[in-house]
Amino acid sequence: MKNFLSSIIIIITASALLQQFLPWWSMAIAAFAVGYFIKQKSFTAFLSGFVAVFLLWSGYAFFLSAANDNLLAIRVAELLPLNGRVWLLLTVTGTVGGLVSGFASLSGNLAAGLRQK
Repeated sequence: MKNFLSSIIIIITASALLQQFLPWWSMAIAAFAVGYFIKQKSFTAFLSGFVAVFLLWSGYAFFLSAANDNLLAIRVAELLPLNGRVWLLLTVTGTVGGLVSGFASLSGNLAAGLRQK
């Protein structure tokens, strides 16, 4: 449990810092590194990467969307088959980032397992 929470905190912090200067996929680099260096089971590694970036991206999208009274988010949600539901758009945003980060963290975890053999 301690490794799980510390992984989430490190991935959130590193991803937020890297995404200030690098492209969106730089959070996968942070998740891979955390998955590589912090020993966890495979599912826990995936889950920590997923949860960290899901919270980061959903929270940041909510923060940006709330600043303009959800005007752009409502329009984007209407373009997509979401029927104008902003909360669903924020969930989809977090899920996409979470999947990328989760698989990157899992890949780092599995690469660390290969190193030990």
